[in-house]
Amino acid sequence: MNIYAIGDLHLSGDPPAKPMEIFGPHWQDHAAKVAANWRQLVSPDDTVIICGDTSWAMDLTGALPDLNWISALPGHKILLRGNHDYWWSSLKKMQTATENKFSFLQNNFYTCGSTAIWGSRGWLLPSSDNFSADDAAIYRREGLRLEASLAAARQAGYSEIIAALHYPPLYDAANESVFADLLERYGVSHCVFGHIHGSDAGMVFEGVRNGITYKLVSCDTQAFTPQLVKQTAKKGFPCQKNFLQQH
Repeated sequence: MNIYAIGDLHLSGDPPAKPMEIFGPHWQDHAAKVAANWRQLVSPDDTVIICGDTSWAMDLTGALPDLNWISALPGHKILLRGNHDYWWSSLKKMQTATENKFSFLQNNFYTCGSTAIWGSRGWLLPSSDNFSADDAAIYRREGLRLEASLAAARQAGYSEIIAALHYPPLYDAANESVFADLLERYGVSHCVFGHIHGSDAGMVFEGVRNGITYKLVSCDTQAFTPQLVKQTAKKGFPCQKNFLQQH
């Protein structure tokens, strides 16, 4: 079983109601590129983490064509919320609407074999331009959610933890953030994230910092290809859900 990650699919139906090529010619037919690359790499036993901004839909019903399109691709899919996922709802509603075809990360974590997968939206960092008092409140709240999930995974005995965020946890290796601090404190091995596109990819930190491998997985920055996070020779394990609380 391998664990992959990809983010920012920005789907909007077929044909797309919001074609992404307005952001550059490389986005032309991007869903077809994602599907072709996904099928080439991902087997039914594998897991794919989708790091937010999955669908442009404004409600869950509107997002179902995009979610059904993803569900037809191989592998088990774990989704987290991005800043443009306005369709996101309660866990129960999403699981019912999608007939339990997905795992949704929201105040919980999932385990795949010996690996715990945690995820949250994250938020803008204090070093961002125009970081406001409202941003600071959300930033603190996201940090608390992160710590609760990481503590639960650690208390459950998992030493291998993959963290998935939508927003980058760091802009520069020399910076600090509540997210990076918590990942280090709880011994996370890998952190995947999205949100950043195009030439802005050079503005965020990627690489190894204090023992953690940080990887940007926004699909347009990775040639619309799922990125390998962890490889194992073992057969696939069904991912198990571990709740902290439901909303």
